[in-house]
Amino acid sequence: MSLEKILSISGKPGLYKLITQTRGGFVAESLIDKKRLSVRIQQNVSLLSEIAIYTLSEEVPLRQVFENIKQKEKGAKTSVNPKDSKDKLEEYFFGVLPDYDEDRVYASDIKKVIQWYNLLHEHNMLDDLTTEIETVNGVDEEE
Repeated sequence: MSLEKILSISGKPGLYKLITQTRGGFVAESLIDKKRLSVRIQQNVSLLSEIAIYTLSEEVPLRQVFENIKQKEKGAKTSVNPKDSKDKLEEYFFGVLPDYDEDRVYASDIKKVIQWYNLLHEHNMLDDLTTEIETVNGVDEEE
């Protein structure tokens, strides 16, 4: 499943899979406990495919950050825990995205990215990332 159907809902823990649209919003299913909930349009919701991380020169799409983590960890879960110290999280993130903007990317953002990566890893949803990145960049593997 691509990041186009994965949501972050403000005030709700974890990530959600978009199930269907309704008249006043949509139905989403938690990746953590599989419970479904109705989400109104007024709630603050973000598609993971639309989120980017600030660097000193540009904004890097979250799918690219996830791919960088996946390569660094050789396809495994992260070697840091989201509850580790701010310094340890920042050091880890510099290994993933060396030129991220320290003034605009907070430790809480890094925690979220690590939590999301581990949750997607747990549900085997990271396999599509390379294909998505190549499609976005217009690269074909056979070139």
